[in-house]
Amino acid sequence: MSKPSISTAYISASTNRFNHVADASTSSLIAYGSGTLIALWNTQDPDGGGVLQTLPGHDGLVTCVRFVASDAFASTDDKGTIRYWRLFGTEWRTTAIVRAHQQAISVLREFDKFLLTGSSDSSIKIWEVQRGDVDDEVKEFQTISLQGWYPLSIAIASLPSSEAIILAIGGTDRKVHIWTRSDGPFIRSVTLSGHEDWIRALAFRAPSTPNDPIVLASGSQDGTIRLWNVESFTKMQAQSQIHTNQSGDDLSDDLLDAFEASLGDLGADAEEGGRQISLKRHILTVKSNSRTQQYSVTFDALLIGHEAGVTSLSWSPSNASLLSTSTDSSLIIWAPSSIVSTAYSSSTSSIWINIQRFGDVGGQRLGGFTGGLWSNDGAEAMAWGWSGGWRRWRRIKSDSHGGTAGEEWEEVGAISGHSGAIKGLDWSPKGDYLVSVGLDQTTRIHGAITSSTSEQSIWHELSRPQVHGYDLMGVAWLGPWTFASVADEKVARVFEAPRNFVEEVRVLGVKDLAQSEKTKGDRPATASVPPLGLSNKAVSDAPSELDINRPCRRPFEGELASITLWPEVEKVFGHGYESITISASNSLDLLATACRATSPQHAVIRVYTTAGYQPFGVPLEGHSLTVTRIAFSPPNDRYVLTVSRDRTWRLFEKKENGYMPIAADKSHGRIIWDCAWSCEGDVFATASRDKTVKIWKQDSDSSRWGAITTMKFEEAATAVAFCSAGADAPERWLAVGLETGEIKVYSSLMSTPDQWTLVLIINSNLAHVDQINRLAWRATDNPSRKQLASCSDDGTLKVLIVQFEVD
Repeated sequence: MSKPSISTAYISASTNRFNHVADASTSSLIAYGSGTLIALWNTQDPDGGGVLQTLPGHDGLVTCVRFVASDAFASTDDKGTIRYWRLFGTEWRTTAIVRAHQQAISVLREFDKFLLTGSSDSSIKIWEVQRGDVDDEVKEFQTISLQGWYPLSIAIASLPSSEAIILAIGGTDRKVHIWTRSDGPFIRSVTLSGHEDWIRALAFRAPSTPNDPIVLASGSQDGTIRLWNVESFTKMQAQSQIHTNQSGDDLSDDLLDAFEASLGDLGADAEEGGRQISLKRHILTVKSNSRTQQYSVTFDALLIGHEAGVTSLSWSPSNASLLSTSTDSSLIIWAPSSIVSTAYSSSTSSIWINIQRFGDVGGQRLGGFTGGLWSNDGAEAMAWGWSGGWRRWRRIKSDSHGGTAGEEWEEVGAISGHSGAIKGLDWSPKGDYLVSVGLDQTTRIHGAITSSTSEQSIWHELSRPQVHGYDLMGVAWLGPWTFASVADEKVARVFEAPRNFVEEVRVLGVKDLAQSEKTKGDRPATASVPPLGLSNKAVSDAPSELDINRPCRRPFEGELASITLWPEVEKVFGHGYESITISASNSLDLLATACRATSPQHAVIRVYTTAGYQPFGVPLEGHSLTVTRIAFSPPNDRYVLTVSRDRTWRLFEKKENGYMPIAADKSHGRIIWDCAWSCEGDVFATASRDKTVKIWKQDSDSSRWGAITTMKFEEAATAVAFCSAGADAPERWLAVGLETGEIKVYSSLMSTPDQWTLVLIINSNLAHVDQINRLAWRATDNPSRKQLASCSDDGTLKVLIVQFEVD
């Protein structure tokens, strides 16, 4: 038996809720933190594929990622660790690990050979990176103590016509602190006040010509953005001299001071309206080449347009415009309008206007955007939201004279994922698409869309049928267009596909709709949730233009979050505590559920018919604690197997009026997490926290079910799934998921079900880094090329392609 090979078909991974957690390289590769993983997404993939791979390594949640070069980036986590990554060939490897802070690191920036980290231990540390051949060294250069306030943003740049470096720090004390460095350490220079809330974003714009000032943009939770000019002070004096002589109008400093004082008085009286505009000139002095240079920092513009706090700022690669994101669910691109300034201003100051506004204008979608960035050399603007999904907009090539004001942008597809542990998944009956549920209280359907450019199909999220108010625990398909899900509540809910989903999978070629489909009129068009409700109600009279103008594309994150709900058609009652697991029979005629239980009277399995959702027989009794998994035996649902926290499994056989108990066993020493039947129905496997998987078979003589083999593992086994090689194939496979996130694949011959050999170990680079909750093989005709779906507590869902060599 030769070793199977493995590759990744799909990775669904959401983005952490930190505003520095993603960064784009010059080659438009985006690296972002997803849980404790770092996900890599090539935004210029011609097929529009999603995440390429995930890099394990961090122990805590990843908080910041910054590219240092196109083949190197640094990342930090909430345990205070920095990891430095470099690309060797096609493989990203960690070349340095530093325990930088005792507390979480909230901000990371790179400059030249320096890395700067700011942490909630109220300090900023400056590190020097020395690159080696294989390993890099990160040494501490300086520590800046912030006396009790926390840094939320850092920006760093070199001062014009000088070797000196300017560093801006913003955070919870509502001021921008400017530090400078000429040759020794960084020293404190000036403090810029004006913002009325925490400063979440800072960004320097490099000057385009040597005479231009460098511009510092600061964005705060008060919803405003302030622009500050930093320029050489001697140059300014010369310019202002010229102006004064020309105009003969001496607008003296005394007048300005009086004006500021009056503004201050106003602010003291009018509590809410006092947005202070201070035109004070702050002077910096730096040494360079044994002479001192003076720079002035002046307030230049106040950009008002966001209705809520600003979360990120970034200058476009051409430096012409500024991208800001906010918790009001909008992205704004700001650019100066070319209005010639008055004679007084020291530099050609201009009026900044917002030339583009994206996102849900005025729609206070929960949490808004957490952060944003430019990609593809300024031709794309993108942002990630509170729920971990991305949205991106691409500039359409316009023939006009290249001005920024007349540009047209269009939204294009991005990536998304569950923003929490994923608890359950299930392939649709024919394996067309995959449904997953998780603790982020959403149900998502993923499918492979046939790409127009290449032969291969690309996976995407197709629909978000349920956005719930309770953590979702399990899901099962009851037909090609119907599924049931259970959450932390006592009822199971049944959903039926709306018309727009049926149309979507037909148009995108996810599923062949040759079989008798419900006609268009029968299905509701879509569904919506009443303001205070939990149930999705059908909306039948959707505007007809929805159908006509329906674009031939997958829904984007904004639409997934709002218009792809499925109507709920049934609630199934019965249990006295919160549901924990759900399973459908192979014939799809029966549905079984179980709930959390601490006593035998509640540790029952209720079986319902899917025809009318009425109980089928009496509840199945016997367990004393929570039932963790229910499995119907293929091919004809003769048996129901249940496993439980009470460390036993039980077997029930089908009779005319329900299932009757026939066997039970308590040989596992810990909770049994999962169980699975082989595709032929002759053996079943149980996976337990006692670090074993046992295979059980019925003895032909005594008809007792006994363990025929026990597989031992280093870690707890949390998920199992069988896969057959085809109708008359001699061998079959078993995948076992472990608590560490590894997956092991075993092979066995049909003739010797008690002998299993390990043929493949899928380690954390390709699999997961936390407990695997479910494994499921896709029903495909190809006997050697199989797809394995896995979901984990690390928040990722993966579809792996396992290529078996069949003799």
